[in-house]
Amino acid sequence: MRADRLVATLLLMQARGRVTAAELARELEVSVATARRDLEALSAAGVPVYPQAGRGGGWSLLGGARTDLSGFTAHEARALFLLAGPAAAVAPEVRSALRKLLRALPQTFRADAEAAAGAVVIDPARWGERDRERPELVELLQNATVRRRKVRLGYEGRARQRTTRLVEPWGLVDKDDVWYLVAGTERGQRTFRVDRIAAADVTEEPFEPPAGFELSQAWERVVEEVEQRRSLTSATVLIAARLLPILRDHFGRHCDAGEAAEDGRVRVRVAAPTALSIAEQLAGWGDRVEVVEPDAVKAELARIGAELVRRYGAQWPAGPPL
Repeated sequence: MRADRLVATLLLMQARGRVTAAELARELEVSVATARRDLEALSAAGVPVYPQAGRGGGWSLLGGARTDLSGFTAHEARALFLLAGPAAAVAPEVRSALRKLLRALPQTFRADAEAAAGAVVIDPARWGERDRERPELVELLQNATVRRRKVRLGYEGRARQRTTRLVEPWGLVDKDDVWYLVAGTERGQRTFRVDRIAAADVTEEPFEPPAGFELSQAWERVVEEVEQRRSLTSATVLIAARLLPILRDHFGRHCDAGEAAEDGRVRVRVAAPTALSIAEQLAGWGDRVEVVEPDAVKAELARIGAELVRRYGAQWPAGPPL
């Protein structure tokens, strides 16, 4: 797009001080005539660029004028490329933007920035999992958010009942490779899982986000509410200290270690939505975990154990082979 080229042209001039149309054409992979027209367009638009004829001439920024990248430091450039580099592998637009930005950086910054761009690979899939595909509607919803246009959603809730809603897309969140839309509705702020959106039509009806709205703060409140619902029931268990990291991996933030018991095991508080949820996560631990309380979790574990004995106990009356 021409707008991209104009920005890249301005950044190159800032980094090098003076460029010729031929140099610009080579860097941006366009014809010399196109590069010259872009330079003339910048001048006509009021950007302080001017040509200097003769040997050693070219186009320069008048008086050393600079763009908003004037405060860029080497550490900031490296941090930006470390962050954006992994996204360039799957997003051609990011790759193109980084390439242009790299060319515009001062020469002394480029080697570190280029190395940083390829220093990190993000693999969001857990071991044994398939890669999750990014929902097709993400890009459409991103554009609607940036353009501030209302969207008519066909949404399937948990009960798989489809409803139609007109929403204001305030922002998108990617959490553990699951996308969510934070939006304004007639009933206030709501959160929608993008993979449950069956249809989305962007309207030409504009909107303005609430005054002072910040997506990061809004999402923090959503996370807090969800985690509260995920920890309505708690249990106290005893477990060997060496197994505590594994238990923490199972229960996440809802696993709080306390003091050591007399036998050396650690007293731990775990939480989940229901007693059954806790029992289901602990059942596979066998006698490596002892539930101290509540009785509701013990009862669920006993029920699960009895079901397993009924299903498989007859196969090994004297006990399973070791």
